[in-house]
Amino acid sequence: MKIGYAIHYQQDFHEGARQAVELEKAGLDIIWCSEAYGVDAISRIGYLAAVTEQVELGTGIINVYSRSASAVAQTAAGCDAISRGRFILGLGASGPQVIEGFHGIPYTKPLSRTRDYIEITRQALRRERIVHDGPTVQVPLPEGQGTGLGKPLKLIRHDYRSEIPIWWASLMSKSVRETARLANGWMPTSFLPEQIDSIWGDELTAGLAERDESLGPLDISISTALAIGDQYTGAEADAVVDTQRDNVALYWGGMGARDKNFYNTIARLMGYEAEAEKIQDLYLDGHKDEAAAMVPGDYLRKAGLVGPEGEVRERLAAWKQAGITVVNVSPRTDNPVAAVAKLRTLIEDL
Repeated sequence: MKIGYAIHYQQDFHEGARQAVELEKAGLDIIWCSEAYGVDAISRIGYLAAVTEQVELGTGIINVYSRSASAVAQTAAGCDAISRGRFILGLGASGPQVIEGFHGIPYTKPLSRTRDYIEITRQALRRERIVHDGPTVQVPLPEGQGTGLGKPLKLIRHDYRSEIPIWWASLMSKSVRETARLANGWMPTSFLPEQIDSIWGDELTAGLAERDESLGPLDISISTALAIGDQYTGAEADAVVDTQRDNVALYWGGMGARDKNFYNTIARLMGYEAEAEKIQDLYLDGHKDEAAAMVPGDYLRKAGLVGPEGEVRERLAAWKQAGITVVNVSPRTDNPVAAVAKLRTLIEDL
Protein backbone atom coordinates (compact mmCIF):
# COMPACT_ATOMS: atom_id res chain seq x y z
CA MET A 1 0.00 0.00 0.00
CA LYS A 2 1.14 3.52 -0.84
CA ILE A 3 0.33 6.68 1.10
CA GLY A 4 -1.01 9.70 -0.77
CA TYR A 5 -1.81 13.27 0.22
CA ALA A 6 -4.11 15.57 -1.74
CA ILE A 7 -3.71 19.34 -1.92
CA HIS A 8 -7.36 20.32 -2.27
CA TYR A 9 -8.33 23.08 -4.67
CA GLN A 10 -9.77 25.10 -1.76
CA GLN A 11 -6.64 24.66 0.38
CA ASP A 12 -3.89 27.26 0.61
CA PHE A 13 -1.43 25.81 -1.86
CA HIS A 14 1.83 26.98 -0.34
CA GLU A 15 0.83 25.64 3.07
CA GLY A 16 -0.22 22.34 1.47
CA ALA A 17 3.07 22.14 -0.43
CA ARG A 18 5.07 22.88 2.72
CA GLN A 19 3.28 20.09 4.56
CA ALA A 20 3.72 17.73 1.60
CA VAL A 21 7.49 18.28 1.65
CA GLU A 22 7.56 17.35 5.33
CA LEU A 23 5.32 14.33 4.78
CA GLU A 24 7.64 13.12 2.01
CA LYS A 25 10.35 12.72 4.64
CA ALA A 26 7.96 10.62 6.75
CA GLY A 27 7.23 8.13 3.97
CA LEU A 28 4.64 9.80 1.72
CA ASP A 29 4.44 8.20 -1.75
CA ILE A 30 2.10 10.41 -3.83
CA ILE A 31 0.95 14.04 -3.85
CA TRP A 32 -2.28 14.76 -5.74
CA CYS A 33 -3.42 18.17 -7.02
CA SER A 34 -7.13 18.62 -7.62
CA GLU A 35 -8.64 21.20 -9.95
CA ALA A 36 -12.46 21.29 -10.30
CA TYR A 37 -13.19 24.99 -10.98
CA GLY A 38 -10.35 26.27 -8.83
CA VAL A 39 -6.75 26.99 -9.80
CA ASP A 40 -5.41 24.61 -12.44
CA ALA A 41 -3.57 21.50 -11.28
CA ILE A 42 -0.70 21.60 -13.76
CA SER A 43 0.99 24.80 -12.58
CA ARG A 44 1.01 23.38 -9.06
CA ILE A 45 2.49 20.08 -10.23
CA GLY A 46 5.36 22.07 -11.73
CA TYR A 47 5.98 23.82 -8.41
CA LEU A 48 5.90 20.52 -6.51
CA ALA A 49 8.35 18.95 -8.95
CA ALA A 50 10.87 21.60 -7.96
CA VAL A 51 10.49 21.29 -4.17
CA THR A 52 10.19 17.49 -3.80
CA GLU A 53 12.59 14.70 -4.60
CA GLN A 54 10.99 11.27 -4.62
CA VAL A 55 7.21 11.37 -4.28
CA GLU A 56 5.03 10.75 -7.29
CA LEU A 57 2.97 13.75 -8.43
CA GLY A 58 -0.52 13.23 -9.76
CA THR A 59 -3.46 15.20 -11.07
CA GLY A 60 -6.48 14.28 -9.07
CA ILE A 61 -8.07 15.15 -11.52
CA ILE A 62 -7.98 17.13 -14.74
CA ASN A 63 -11.07 16.81 -16.91
CA VAL A 64 -11.25 15.59 -20.50
CA TYR A 65 -13.18 18.56 -21.88
CA SER A 66 -11.24 21.74 -21.14
CA ARG A 67 -8.03 20.64 -22.93
CA SER A 68 -7.63 18.84 -26.23
CA ALA A 69 -6.49 15.23 -26.05
CA SER A 70 -3.14 16.10 -27.60
CA ALA A 71 -2.70 18.95 -25.10
CA VAL A 72 -3.25 16.45 -22.28
CA ALA A 73 -0.54 14.26 -23.80
CA GLN A 74 1.80 17.28 -24.00
CA THR A 75 1.00 18.12 -20.39
CA ALA A 76 1.69 14.56 -19.23
CA ALA A 77 5.00 14.51 -21.08
CA GLY A 78 6.02 17.90 -19.68
CA CYS A 79 5.10 17.06 -16.09
CA ASP A 80 6.92 13.75 -16.33
CA ALA A 81 10.02 15.39 -17.75
CA ILE A 82 10.32 18.12 -15.12
CA SER A 83 9.62 15.67 -12.29
CA ARG A 84 12.14 13.17 -13.71
CA GLY A 85 9.65 10.34 -14.13
CA ARG A 86 7.37 10.92 -11.14
CA PHE A 87 4.12 11.99 -12.82
CA ILE A 88 0.71 10.29 -12.68
CA LEU A 89 -1.99 11.47 -15.07
CA GLY A 90 -5.33 11.45 -13.27
CA LEU A 91 -8.24 11.95 -15.68
CA GLY A 92 -11.99 12.20 -15.27
CA ALA A 93 -15.12 13.51 -16.92
CA SER A 94 -16.13 15.81 -14.04
CA GLY A 95 -19.84 16.65 -14.44
CA PRO A 96 -22.18 18.86 -16.46
CA GLN A 97 -22.31 21.51 -13.74
CA VAL A 98 -18.59 22.22 -14.14
CA ILE A 99 -18.08 21.39 -17.82
CA GLU A 100 -21.06 23.34 -19.15
CA GLY A 101 -21.36 25.94 -16.39
CA PHE A 102 -17.67 26.84 -16.04
CA HIS A 103 -16.03 25.79 -19.31
CA GLY A 104 -18.98 26.30 -21.67
CA ILE A 105 -18.51 22.94 -23.36
CA PRO A 106 -21.36 20.44 -23.93
CA TYR A 107 -21.15 17.49 -21.53
CA THR A 108 -21.58 14.72 -24.08
CA LYS A 109 -20.34 11.11 -24.20
CA PRO A 110 -18.13 11.30 -21.07
CA LEU A 111 -17.13 7.63 -21.17
CA SER A 112 -16.22 7.65 -24.87
CA ARG A 113 -14.37 10.94 -24.49
CA THR A 114 -12.25 9.68 -21.60
CA ARG A 115 -11.44 6.54 -23.54
CA ASP A 116 -10.41 8.62 -26.58
CA TYR A 117 -8.17 10.77 -24.38
CA ILE A 118 -6.46 7.74 -22.85
CA GLU A 119 -5.83 6.16 -26.23
CA ILE A 120 -4.49 9.37 -27.79
CA THR A 121 -2.29 10.13 -24.79
CA ARG A 122 -0.72 6.69 -24.86
CA GLN A 123 -0.19 6.90 -28.60
CA ALA A 124 1.51 10.27 -28.23
CA LEU A 125 3.71 9.14 -25.33
CA ARG A 126 4.92 6.22 -27.45
CA ARG A 127 6.13 8.97 -29.82
CA GLU A 128 3.92 7.75 -32.62
CA ARG A 129 2.23 10.06 -35.08
CA ILE A 130 -1.23 10.71 -33.65
CA VAL A 131 -3.93 9.15 -35.79
CA HIS A 132 -7.23 8.55 -34.04
CA ASP A 133 -10.79 8.19 -35.28
CA GLY A 134 -12.88 7.95 -32.14
CA PRO A 135 -16.49 8.77 -31.32
CA THR A 136 -15.55 12.13 -29.74
CA VAL A 137 -12.08 12.99 -31.07
CA GLN A 138 -10.65 12.71 -34.58
CA VAL A 139 -6.99 13.53 -35.19
CA PRO A 140 -6.15 14.80 -37.77
CA LEU A 141 -9.50 16.37 -38.59
CA PRO A 142 -11.38 14.33 -41.23
CA GLU A 143 -11.63 15.51 -44.80
CA GLY A 144 -14.26 18.18 -45.15
CA GLN A 145 -13.55 19.70 -41.73
CA GLY A 146 -11.18 22.59 -41.17
CA THR A 147 -8.73 23.71 -43.83
CA GLY A 148 -7.76 20.24 -44.96
CA LEU A 149 -4.09 21.04 -44.20
CA GLY A 150 -3.79 18.97 -41.03
CA LYS A 151 -1.38 16.05 -41.01
CA PRO A 152 -0.38 13.46 -38.37
CA LEU A 153 2.29 14.78 -36.00
CA LYS A 154 4.14 13.34 -33.03
CA LEU A 155 5.70 14.71 -29.87
CA ILE A 156 9.18 15.95 -30.72
CA ARG A 157 10.85 15.64 -27.31
CA HIS A 158 12.14 12.44 -25.74
CA ASP A 159 12.76 13.29 -22.06
CA TYR A 160 9.70 11.59 -20.56
CA ARG A 161 8.52 8.05 -19.99
CA SER A 162 6.58 6.35 -22.76
CA GLU A 163 4.38 4.59 -20.18
CA ILE A 164 3.13 7.25 -17.77
CA PRO A 165 0.50 5.82 -15.39
CA ILE A 166 -3.04 6.95 -16.20
CA TRP A 167 -5.68 6.90 -13.48
CA TRP A 168 -9.40 7.25 -14.14
CA ALA A 169 -11.82 8.85 -11.66
CA SER A 170 -14.98 6.89 -12.45
CA LEU A 171 -18.07 5.93 -10.49
CA MET A 172 -20.82 4.71 -12.81
CA SER A 173 -20.92 1.09 -13.94
CA LYS A 174 -19.90 1.38 -17.61
CA SER A 175 -17.08 3.78 -16.81
CA VAL A 176 -15.83 1.55 -14.00
CA ARG A 177 -15.74 -1.40 -16.39
CA GLU A 178 -13.68 0.65 -18.87
CA THR A 179 -11.43 1.84 -16.05
CA ALA A 180 -10.66 -1.76 -15.12
CA ARG A 181 -9.98 -2.52 -18.77
CA LEU A 182 -7.85 0.49 -19.74
CA ALA A 183 -6.44 2.43 -16.78
CA ASN A 184 -3.44 1.90 -14.52
CA GLY A 185 -5.38 3.13 -11.50
CA TRP A 186 -8.91 3.85 -10.32
CA MET A 187 -9.99 6.84 -8.18
CA PRO A 188 -13.52 6.31 -6.86
CA THR A 189 -14.75 8.88 -4.35
CA SER A 190 -16.83 8.71 -1.14
CA PHE A 191 -17.14 4.96 -0.77
CA LEU A 192 -16.43 2.19 1.72
CA PRO A 193 -13.85 -0.38 0.56
CA GLU A 194 -15.86 -3.31 1.91
CA GLN A 195 -18.62 -2.43 -0.55
CA ILE A 196 -16.49 -2.39 -3.68
CA ASP A 197 -17.66 -5.86 -4.67
CA SER A 198 -21.35 -5.28 -3.94
CA ILE A 199 -21.46 -1.99 -5.86
CA TRP A 200 -18.96 -2.54 -8.68
CA GLY A 201 -17.97 -6.22 -8.54
CA ASP A 202 -19.52 -7.28 -11.85
CA GLU A 203 -18.11 -4.28 -13.71
CA LEU A 204 -14.61 -4.75 -12.31
CA THR A 205 -14.63 -8.47 -13.12
CA ALA A 206 -15.75 -7.83 -16.69
CA GLY A 207 -13.21 -5.08 -17.27
CA LEU A 208 -10.31 -6.97 -15.74
CA ALA A 209 -11.10 -9.97 -17.93
CA GLU A 210 -10.39 -7.78 -20.99
CA ARG A 211 -7.39 -5.99 -19.50
CA ASP A 212 -4.03 -6.00 -21.30
CA GLU A 213 -1.54 -7.83 -19.10
CA SER A 214 1.09 -5.19 -19.81
CA LEU A 215 -0.90 -2.72 -17.67
CA GLY A 216 -0.28 -4.79 -14.56
CA PRO A 217 -2.72 -4.93 -11.63
CA LEU A 218 -5.30 -2.17 -11.22
CA ASP A 219 -4.40 0.29 -8.45
CA ILE A 220 -7.32 1.55 -6.33
CA SER A 221 -7.23 4.55 -4.00
CA ILE A 222 -9.32 5.73 -1.09
CA SER A 223 -9.29 9.07 0.73
CA THR A 224 -9.51 9.12 4.52
CA ALA A 225 -9.06 11.17 7.67
CA LEU A 226 -6.01 10.05 9.67
CA ALA A 227 -5.43 10.13 13.42
CA ILE A 228 -3.74 7.25 15.25
CA GLY A 229 -3.58 7.01 19.02
CA ASP A 230 -5.26 5.65 22.14
CA GLN A 231 -6.89 9.03 22.75
CA TYR A 232 -8.98 8.74 19.56
CA THR A 233 -11.98 6.85 20.92
CA GLY A 234 -15.54 7.90 21.61
CA ALA A 235 -16.10 11.64 21.43
CA GLU A 236 -12.44 12.31 20.54
CA ALA A 237 -12.70 10.06 17.48
CA ASP A 238 -16.03 11.60 16.50
CA ALA A 239 -14.50 15.08 16.69
CA VAL A 240 -11.83 14.03 14.17
CA VAL A 241 -14.13 12.35 11.64
CA ASP A 242 -16.59 15.22 11.94
CA THR A 243 -14.01 17.43 10.22
CA GLN A 244 -14.92 15.55 7.02
CA ARG A 245 -18.61 16.48 7.16
CA ASP A 246 -18.43 19.62 5.03
CA ASN A 247 -16.53 17.86 2.24
CA VAL A 248 -18.83 14.82 2.18
CA ALA A 249 -21.89 17.09 2.15
CA LEU A 250 -20.40 19.01 -0.78
CA TYR A 251 -20.01 15.83 -2.81
CA TRP A 252 -23.22 14.08 -1.83
CA GLY A 253 -25.27 17.25 -1.95
CA GLY A 254 -23.70 19.82 -4.24
CA MET A 255 -21.54 18.13 -6.88
CA GLY A 256 -24.14 18.06 -9.62
CA ALA A 257 -27.80 18.72 -10.27
CA ARG A 258 -30.58 17.12 -8.24
CA ASP A 259 -31.12 14.37 -10.82
CA LYS A 260 -27.46 13.97 -11.88
CA ASN A 261 -25.06 13.69 -8.96
CA PHE A 262 -22.86 10.60 -9.28
CA TYR A 263 -21.60 10.82 -5.69
CA ASN A 264 -25.14 10.97 -4.35
CA THR A 265 -25.96 7.87 -6.38
CA ILE A 266 -23.08 5.95 -4.80
CA ALA A 267 -24.15 7.08 -1.32
CA ARG A 268 -27.57 5.59 -1.98
CA LEU A 269 -26.02 2.34 -3.21
CA MET A 270 -24.00 2.16 0.01
CA GLY A 271 -27.25 2.08 1.97
CA TYR A 272 -27.57 5.75 2.88
CA GLU A 273 -30.50 6.48 0.59
CA ALA A 274 -32.60 8.54 3.01
CA GLU A 275 -29.60 10.51 4.24
CA ALA A 276 -28.35 11.17 0.71
CA GLU A 277 -31.74 12.51 -0.36
CA LYS A 278 -32.01 14.80 2.66
CA ILE A 279 -28.43 16.05 2.33
CA GLN A 280 -28.97 16.90 -1.32
CA ASP A 281 -32.23 18.72 -0.62
CA LEU A 282 -30.65 20.78 2.15
CA TYR A 283 -27.48 21.57 0.22
CA LEU A 284 -29.21 22.64 -2.97
CA ASP A 285 -31.58 24.80 -0.95
CA GLY A 286 -28.58 26.64 0.53
CA HIS A 287 -28.56 24.98 3.95
CA LYS A 288 -25.00 23.70 3.82
CA ASP A 289 -24.42 23.49 7.57
CA GLU A 290 -27.61 21.48 8.06
CA ALA A 291 -26.60 19.20 5.19
CA ALA A 292 -23.20 18.57 6.80
CA ALA A 293 -24.90 17.72 10.10
CA MET A 294 -26.93 15.05 8.29
CA VAL A 295 -23.87 13.12 7.02
CA PRO A 296 -24.09 9.72 8.77
CA GLY A 297 -21.57 9.32 11.59
CA ASP A 298 -21.52 5.61 10.80
CA TYR A 299 -20.18 6.36 7.33
CA LEU A 300 -17.57 8.82 8.60
CA ARG A 301 -16.22 6.34 11.16
CA LYS A 302 -15.99 3.51 8.64
CA ALA A 303 -14.36 5.78 6.04
CA GLY A 304 -11.68 7.03 8.44
CA LEU A 305 -8.41 5.73 9.83
CA VAL A 306 -9.08 7.20 13.25
CA GLY A 307 -8.51 5.29 16.47
CA PRO A 308 -5.99 3.31 18.51
CA GLU A 309 -3.17 1.64 16.64
CA GLY A 310 -4.76 -1.81 16.80
CA GLU A 311 -8.04 -0.62 15.29
CA VAL A 312 -6.29 1.23 12.48
CA ARG A 313 -4.18 -1.84 11.74
CA GLU A 314 -7.31 -3.98 11.44
CA ARG A 315 -8.92 -1.40 9.17
CA LEU A 316 -5.87 -1.29 6.93
CA ALA A 317 -5.84 -5.08 6.67
CA ALA A 318 -9.50 -5.07 5.61
CA TRP A 319 -8.84 -2.36 3.04
CA LYS A 320 -5.89 -4.27 1.66
CA GLN A 321 -8.10 -7.34 1.37
CA ALA A 322 -10.62 -5.22 -0.55
CA GLY A 323 -7.94 -4.29 -3.10
CA ILE A 324 -6.99 -0.80 -1.91
CA THR A 325 -3.41 0.00 -2.95
CA VAL A 326 -3.24 3.76 -2.19
CA VAL A 327 -4.48 5.41 1.00
CA ASN A 328 -4.84 9.17 0.49
CA VAL A 329 -4.71 10.70 3.95
CA SER A 330 -5.90 13.93 5.48
CA PRO A 331 -3.96 14.07 8.77
CA ARG A 332 -6.12 15.49 11.59
CA THR A 333 -3.54 15.73 14.37
CA ASP A 334 -1.15 18.30 15.77
CA ASN A 335 1.73 16.31 14.28
CA PRO A 336 0.83 15.19 10.73
CA VAL A 337 4.39 13.99 10.04
CA ALA A 338 4.30 11.62 13.01
CA ALA A 339 0.88 10.35 11.94
CA VAL A 340 2.10 9.52 8.44
CA ALA A 341 5.26 7.91 9.81
CA LYS A 342 3.13 5.72 12.09
CA LEU A 343 0.88 4.80 9.19
CA ARG A 344 3.93 3.84 7.13
CA THR A 345 5.03 1.50 9.94
CA LEU A 346 1.59 -0.11 10.17
CA ILE A 347 1.43 -0.63 6.40
CA GLU A 348 4.85 -2.22 6.29
CA ASP A 349 3.80 -4.63 9.04
CA LEU A 350 0.68 -5.85 7.19
